[in-house]
Amino acid sequence: MNILVTGAKGFVGRNLVENLKNIRDGKNHTRPDIAVGEIYEYDLDTEKQLLSEYCRAADFVFNLAGVNRPKDASEFTKGNYGFAEELLNTLKACNNTCPVMLSSSIQASLCGRFADSEYGKSKLMGEELFFGYGRETGAKVLVYRFPNLFGKWCRPNYNSAVATFCNAIANDLEYTVNDRETEVELLYIDDLLEEMYNALEGHEHRCDYEGMEPVAKSDGRYAYVPCTYRVTLGHIVDTLLSFEEMPKTSVMPAIPTESFEKKLYSTYLSYLPERKISYPVKMNVDNRGIFAELIKTADHGQVSINIARPGIVRGEHWHNSKWEIFIVVSGHGLIQERRIGINPETGKEYPVRSFEVTGEQMKAIQMLPGYAHNIVNLSDTENLVTVMWANEQFDAEYPDTFYEKVDE
Repeated sequence: MNILVTGAKGFVGRNLVENLKNIRDGKNHTRPDIAVGEIYEYDLDTEKQLLSEYCRAADFVFNLAGVNRPKDASEFTKGNYGFAEELLNTLKACNNTCPVMLSSSIQASLCGRFADSEYGKSKLMGEELFFGYGRETGAKVLVYRFPNLFGKWCRPNYNSAVATFCNAIANDLEYTVNDRETEVELLYIDDLLEEMYNALEGHEHRCDYEGMEPVAKSDGRYAYVPCTYRVTLGHIVDTLLSFEEMPKTSVMPAIPTESFEKKLYSTYLSYLPERKISYPVKMNVDNRGIFAELIKTADHGQVSINIARPGIVRGEHWHNSKWEIFIVVSGHGLIQERRIGINPETGKEYPVRSFEVTGEQMKAIQMLPGYAHNIVNLSDTENLVTVMWANEQFDAEYPDTFYEKVDE
């Protein structure tokens, strides 16, 4: 399948093209039914004569070209209607009735705050042009009305508040929130791309509109992306500020699977300047070695690293409720555990359980509640490096950690 992408250098275009290349080159195996051949990239600086060549060979067209922030409102019509007309006329001249997708905007609804939107009016004109083309030629037409978009490579200070806030907070720039309670509907770039793959496979989501709201309908006039988020500007900024604090506190904010916060964090990271990509980790150093807390979370514990010098024993304590997992990633060591107290059946201490571990054959060893435990570096020359996960953050006021030797 040869694919033409217009507006290929824009935010959506760049993400789409690079991910189509992943499918074409066998790097993405999640869409085995999509066979990508040539990818034709068309933008403002592309030689005009190539449009006919691309339209003649294309098996699917993504029309992402458009104008968002012109110097004069009249340019909306030229950019959002004029090129669409040129594209469709070229396809007709080439007798090519392949499927065509149009990137429109929710502003084309001309409802609510968008009632007088010149941008929306130009987008609506483009929609009607495409629908008319479909009736005339029989070509499959997919018109998507996108809400506000966000994700990596989105241009700040242009038409995305999320991109503007991400860039400002990541780079310590000034920004303004006019009304923290303003709610916006947001669509993440990767969710948009998944729907574009659906379109290529012929099972796009369909809908009709009631004002600005899509209503799912199998034979709907429009196509749409069902996964969007409604959040306030205040929530966006507050969440980004919590992301900014992470390198200072090592506390990772909650980012549940498929949540807006998870996708916003990925977006925020893409705006970090070089000086913020790397940050120092606080290390506790003594004659036994090094201990450092790497990542803490509010509800999934923390990850630490322990470096024990040759012959050193670390640990020798137990917990009531805290539990941990130790993984030796370098060196040769021994992890020991013993249930505390006296076995009433034998009248003796419980036996020691021993686990020999190496970085060459990694094992995950669980530290059980109510068991004294330690880790011994068996090497005379090499450090023992252990990655440790605990089910809760260390709390100095309630450490739940009590000294107890494992083996006398």
